[in-house]
Amino acid sequence: MPERPMRADARRNYERLLSAGAAAFAERGEDASMDEVAKRAGVGAGTLYRHFPTREALVEAVYRAGLEAACAQARVLLEAGPPGGALAAWLPVLAAHWREGGELKTLMSALFGRDGAALASCRDLVFATAGEVLEDARRAGTVRADLQVTELLRLTHAVVLAADGGGQGAVPLERMVTLVLEGLRGQG
Repeated sequence: MPERPMRADARRNYERLLSAGAAAFAERGEDASMDEVAKRAGVGAGTLYRHFPTREALVEAVYRAGLEAACAQARVLLEAGPPGGALAAWLPVLAAHWREGGELKTLMSALFGRDGAALASCRDLVFATAGEVLEDARRAGTVRADLQVTELLRLTHAVVLAADGGGQGAVPLERMVTLVLEGLRGQG
């Protein structure tokens, strides 16, 4: 039997819970409680647990929602932008998502293990999206022809880590992404 679509009020509560969960985990990391998320969303605990029966379910849904939004943006850029332009526009989006979702990624790894199905499906989504964006850039000649998806994603992740280094020598994330993009340009 197909699953029934959510009522409008239930959908609004679900979205509010995702938003409140993202804010709580970003601010408090693993110390964020389910009660805190419910209060931030302006709903009761029963509503929270109806949508997310466990903390793990909430963490996974919040992380996945952010990643899906970042990947959806890549598709918009591929359809609307000039050939090859999606890569330069999307990498800052992905880097910002990874920076903002750092605590969530840590929680996901702790909750589901390094090779859990939840993390694997997120990894598959980002690899597929990055592959589409990279192939578009290759066809347009705006990126090195030998660049692989794994290299692109590892470089982007390294940029996030480097930019988060802090201290006096801190470099803004946007600047770091720009430097990497310039280094990835195709010759000619």
